[in-house]
Amino acid sequence: MNSSLEQAWQLARQRYADIDVNVEQALALLDTLPVSMHCWQGDDVAGFEDPSVALTGWIQATGNYPGKATNARQLRADLEQAFSLIPGPKRLNLHAIYLEAEQPVARNAIEPAHFARWIAWAREHQLGLDFNPTCFSHPLSADGFTLSHADDNIRQF
Repeated sequence: MNSSLEQAWQLARQRYADIDVNVEQALALLDTLPVSMHCWQGDDVAGFEDPSVALTGWIQATGNYPGKATNARQLRADLEQAFSLIPGPKRLNLHAIYLEAEQPVARNAIEPAHFARWIAWAREHQLGLDFNPTCFSHPLSADGFTLSHADDNIRQF
C-alpha cells in the first residue's frame, strides 16, 4: 500500500476502535457471509423467457448491451468468471425469467424442473441459489401493479 492509503487505513481502524469495533474481526466475519449476485447483471434483465418481449415495469435497463449473455449457458460461463474474481462464499439470485425450457412456459406454470440445469450448476460450483419471481415485463403487470393489484385474479397469478 502507498503511504497515504496506509495512513487512511490506520486512521479508519482507529476511528472504528474508538467505538469498540474490531476491524479485523469485522472483515473476517464478512469473509464468511455469502454475496448474492443477481442473475440479471449478466444480461441487463432480459432473461430467456421470450427474447422478443421488451422490458416493462419501470425497469431502468436497456437489455441491449454488446456481448451480453443470450442464453443460460453463456450466462453461467459469465457468472463463473465473475465469481472467480469475488472472494468468499457466493449465492445466485435467479429470476423466474431465466428458466430453461424447450417451449414457452407461462409464469404460473413454472416448475422446479425448468431450473434443473441451474440447480446442477450451482451444486457443481458450491453456490447457493435464491429464487426470485419475476413480476415485471408481463401483460398482467402492464398497469404497474402485481402483488398489490386491486384485481384478485392478478394478485393470485
